[in-house]
Amino acid sequence: MTEDNNPGFIVVEGPIGVGKTTLARRLADSFHSDLLLEGVEENPFLGRFYQDPKSAALQTQLFFLFQRAGQISSLRQADLFQPVRIADFIMEKDRLFAELTLDAEEFKLYEQIYSHVVENMTADAPRPDLVVYLQAPVEVLRKRIQERGRHFERTLGADYLQKLSESYMRFFHNYNDAPLLIVNATELDFAHNDDDYRLLLAQIKSIKSGRHYFNPASVLELRA
Repeated sequence: MTEDNNPGFIVVEGPIGVGKTTLARRLADSFHSDLLLEGVEENPFLGRFYQDPKSAALQTQLFFLFQRAGQISSLRQADLFQPVRIADFIMEKDRLFAELTLDAEEFKLYEQIYSHVVENMTADAPRPDLVVYLQAPVEVLRKRIQERGRHFERTLGADYLQKLSESYMRFFHNYNDAPLLIVNATELDFAHNDDDYRLLLAQIKSIKSGRHYFNPASVLELRA
């Protein structure tokens, strides 16, 4: 926590297309903080993976593993007295994707590499003071993915997004490494809807511990 009791390290997570990077950018602006973003478009194997998942899954996942570990490791060396920091991923999500995309033998190899990387690169990195987990139905995810227009995401199917969403739900059902805020992001537009964003920002500032659920749409209906 910071001196004014705001979370010192906030992570925004959720499946592809849910709006985590957009929210992370707004939070960084609000807190005047550093911003740590996944370099999705930097992965040279990602386009090949979406076209032919079996042939490029391991390369894609290992690139992300080392990229994410390097980013998280950089936090360990940062100034401990700097203000709030925002990220749009946690290290554990890498393994979540690996379980979904790799076959049994590939995953066995990945597990060995993952354990080594975590032990040597991220073991001493700071833990989040708050994780904001965004949820939305698959049809909403697909719509947002199409609207943002990344060419390599055009082949993403509903089945993959459904499995990914379910993996996130299972992961956060048992998550207790940091305070957790679960947000229904179905009707939220963090880029343009200031009312929804302000409600969520107030909630984020108020959380000190535990697990919380937030549905801004129902709050706004009560105020109407």
